[in-house]
Amino acid sequence: MLCRVFLNLISNGFYAATKRQETGAEGFEPDFAVATKSLGNKVEIRIRDNGTGIPLEANEKIFKPAGEGTGLGLSMSHDTVVKQHGGTIDVRTEPEIFTEFIITLPRTGAAKARFSDRISRKALEAKN
Repeated sequence: MLCRVFLNLISNGFYAATKRQETGAEGFEPDFAVATKSLGNKVEIRIRDNGTGIPLEANEKIFKPAGEGTGLGLSMSHDTVVKQHGGTIDVRTEPEIFTEFIITLPRTGAAKARFSDRISRKALEAKN
């Protein structure tokens, strides 16, 4: 499911940069960056674009459930990162300048999930 989160954020970033480029702003060059950083027992992933940014009035709603948000698919991304993986997802944005999503994930959550999955599969195999 994390792949879907990253795909969603990257797609939104490409869309925003393309939209900004279509405005014909002189000298504008689309830019997109992904960076990772070790935080000890956590890992940080930053996804940044220089597209249209998120309007301030939408910024408060971007992680709300469908029908209540902006239609960016970020409610599902929030649920995946926070509820399924025990991480955090934050956004920094300035309209017409940039948007940056900061995802922080615990290293142990992934290991526990994989370990738990192996135990579950072995238990199922033992029953059959």
